[in-house]
Amino acid sequence: MRLRLLIGALVLVVLAGSLGYVIGHRGVTTTTTSTTAPSTTTTTPTTTTTVAQPLTAVWPFVTSPLRFTGPVAAARSFAVAYLGFTAPIVGAFQAGDTRSGEVEVRSSARGAVTTVFVRQLDATNTWWILGCSTGNLQITRPSALEVITSPTTITGQSTAYEAVVNVELRVDGSLTPIVKTTMMGGSMGVMGPFSKVINFVTPTVAGGALVLKTYSAKDGSVVEASVLRVRFSK
Repeated sequence: MRLRLLIGALVLVVLAGSLGYVIGHRGVTTTTTSTTAPSTTTTTPTTTTTVAQPLTAVWPFVTSPLRFTGPVAAARSFAVAYLGFTAPIVGAFQAGDTRSGEVEVRSSARGAVTTVFVRQLDATNTWWILGCSTGNLQITRPSALEVITSPTTITGQSTAYEAVVNVELRVDGSLTPIVKTTMMGGSMGVMGPFSKVINFVTPTVAGGALVLKTYSAKDGSVVEASVLRVRFSK
């Protein structure tokens, strides 16, 4: 009899173990065993690096792949792509120092001179455009690198066909102006004052340029230009 009871108890123990139970002194209790490790999620932070336009440079845009190993090529690109000259006559580089100088651009052989200011700004030794000027479009306000806010007043003196000076305000990275208007100055070779108040929405980018241009009475092409580097308040 005792043997039968012992065998029965052993069978009960084996059966209980196979079912995940533990037999205690006071009864049967259940246990839960987890064989799956808790899942974890690892997030790798991403960083975005924004390269700013050089403080003094109008062209090329830092967001563009364009870079120039020679000052004349830089001036030609600026005249065509930025100013809109159709077939500029580009002069030789005139050095100011070992890293900067000027290049003269004309719309025709007898056209007015637009002087383009070029400079090497970093260790790559590529050439950047700081702006340009022509004697027929002289800007007295704002000054170069001035921080401008809306409204801002443009003053100076000029002479142009029918006295019309074309005005654009641009931001870095775009050829589309945020302001496009005209103002009146002198004409027929006689210099006269101009003044214009412009309004604009403050851009999200830090820099841009004030662009003054005149157009040909014959075919509407760009004759000359003055470009001044400006900054915007944040």
